[in-house]
Amino acid sequence: MKQQILKYMKVWNGALLAGGLLLAACTDHYDSWNINPNEVTDEQMDRDNLRTGAYFTQMERGVFVIGENKGGLFEETQMLTGDIFASYCAPIKVWDYAGAEDNDCYKLYRQWYNSPFNTAYTEVMQPWKSIVEYTEETSPARALATVVKVFGMSRITDKYGPIPYSKFGTGIQVAYDTQKDVYYRFFEELDNAIELLTGYNSRTSEPYMKRYDYIYEGKVGKWIKFANTLRLRLAMRISYVDEGKAVEEAKAAIEHPVGLMTSADDNAILKQSASLSFRNEWWEAYKSFNDFRMSATMECYLVGLNDPRLKCYFEAAEKDGEYHGIQNGQISRNQGTLKELASSMNVELSDNVQWMDAAEAYFLLAEAKLRLSLGDKTVQEYYESGVRTSFSSKGAKNADAYLDNDTDTPLQSYSAPTGGSTLNTSSMVSSLTVKWDDNASAREKLERIMVQKWIALFPDGQEAWSEMRRTGYPGIVTIANNKSGGEVASGELISRLKFPTTEYSDNSENTQAAVSLLNGADVAGTRLWWDVRR
Repeated sequence: MKQQILKYMKVWNGALLAGGLLLAACTDHYDSWNINPNEVTDEQMDRDNLRTGAYFTQMERGVFVIGENKGGLFEETQMLTGDIFASYCAPIKVWDYAGAEDNDCYKLYRQWYNSPFNTAYTEVMQPWKSIVEYTEETSPARALATVVKVFGMSRITDKYGPIPYSKFGTGIQVAYDTQKDVYYRFFEELDNAIELLTGYNSRTSEPYMKRYDYIYEGKVGKWIKFANTLRLRLAMRISYVDEGKAVEEAKAAIEHPVGLMTSADDNAILKQSASLSFRNEWWEAYKSFNDFRMSATMECYLVGLNDPRLKCYFEAAEKDGEYHGIQNGQISRNQGTLKELASSMNVELSDNVQWMDAAEAYFLLAEAKLRLSLGDKTVQEYYESGVRTSFSSKGAKNADAYLDNDTDTPLQSYSAPTGGSTLNTSSMVSSLTVKWDDNASAREKLERIMVQKWIALFPDGQEAWSEMRRTGYPGIVTIANNKSGGEVASGELISRLKFPTTEYSDNSENTQAAVSLLNGADVAGTRLWWDVRR
């Protein structure tokens, strides 16, 4: 019940909650604020956006979980769901409490499928609700917070399907919305937020809440581009199940006067600074904990395509100086051996955290042009701009030579670094080259776009997993062991996380009702509302 209250009850007394947030989530600000957090008055909280700024910073820290002693939580909310399901990485450790059969072989462990849901409500929805309580409808702070909320919660609905959303904050036990209703609410909220921020941006170039914004430092124009690109992402997500609405929302994003993200300078990145320093949680998972290594799928695509981003994404294996991945779904994992045999992520402790890369906008446009006839450039132009922007963002070179490569294909066989037989992957991964072929079929064109989009989205496996479910591309090396107990069909990609056990205990009636909003039972193989193409 305590967890449920934290998620759903209305906001407590403003000064007490804000002071608590300062103590729990924003301690990096103490020196610059020069305030005793235990003696914060309402007047001080309202000064210089301190109240809303504290909540906004908490939201930014909560989408991709960062913070002291949160490495394990990050693994549960990001890596042991989206990252492994997208086959970006593979675990090389067996967690004693979860057992040898876990999420990586599609046998969902309760703590790991509880964590993303519960964390999102405490770290994103609750501070957003607090900002709403202390701002006017026309406040740019509320608009910015709403954009972050939609970004964060879109990742949650795309894990579970129906979620409590429109009625959040109205009581302790809250009903779920259908995923369609959640998405329609997203579009409405983004439309209102973009309109308000556009008005602000037309009146002044002054940053807004610069002191508390670690993504764009208060640059409202950048936030508008991010919001437009997010709108386009969500529009394309529903394009197979609700094409009319998808076209409407995609056009609104594409035709907006401020536009979409177009270059690496527009990338949404949570930045380290003097007032916000944190451990990069991917570094902690790969380097400090040594819990994960590159996947076999990544090896097939990056090595096979001779992709210059390989060295930007991963490091050569300690054992032989080559790049090796691990097949997902392994039950027997020898962490001490595998950490030396396979490739770790190329990431440092103090690296920033990417939210969204501008390259994604071009791949979205490429698909929108191909399937919906939207945009004013050719599919090829958008596709190639996506690859070039990804190279620029990741610090890779020779994009033009890569785009002209009509010889190399993803590896059609995989050999584990531990030895043994070779796995034929020709029926699993793509066989396409990088070079654009305007005479190819529409299916092949889409596959080529999605292969490059999958590579460019790294390391955000959650978004990659969503796009793989939506389009069926790219193909991945099938997991070694499917232990879902029949919930996920053999050879199929896992479709969702089950509703949290905490919801069944604390919000039972509404959670039971939410099962009827699914396209099947509350199991890992039930497809989400927008997942209709595969």
